[in-house]
Amino acid sequence: MTIQIGDRLPQATFMVMTPEGPKGMTTKEAFGGAKVALFGLPGAFTPVCHGIHLPGFLAAVDRFKAKGVHKIAVTSVNDAFVMDAWAKATGADGKIIFLADGSANFAKAIGLSVDLSERGLGVRSQRYSMLVDDGVVKKLNVEEAPGKAVASGAERLLEQI
Repeated sequence: MTIQIGDRLPQATFMVMTPEGPKGMTTKEAFGGAKVALFGLPGAFTPVCHGIHLPGFLAAVDRFKAKGVHKIAVTSVNDAFVMDAWAKATGADGKIIFLADGSANFAKAIGLSVDLSERGLGVRSQRYSMLVDDGVVKKLNVEEAPGKAVASGAERLLEQI
């Protein structure tokens, strides 16, 4: 079942890169006590994710903060090394938190996984954005059209805050 507005995020552990290497970060650590703009996408460095979805959130960091959002986070079914390289390659390192969901455990737990095996990608995350306040989903936008980042884009989420 897909997560809904008003639901609490399920317990999951992401991997994040630290100076000492990959480290686990729980949903409680990532979302507890904070208002977080979270967006999920199929894969780092893929055309829409890299060229449209992430850049939209990166360009809007200050606008999110002006609306009371404490953090912006992205999750993808990639490992922490790929997510770290992506953060650095895009200039988003230190501005957006990169949460690696390498086995799609979080995507599955919130009901937003998708099997893209026919395209050689395996199980991935659907494209979405949400506003999470202290671990509770306040807004949720799931992208219906493949290859687009409009319903789940930064501008759409900013309109809802």
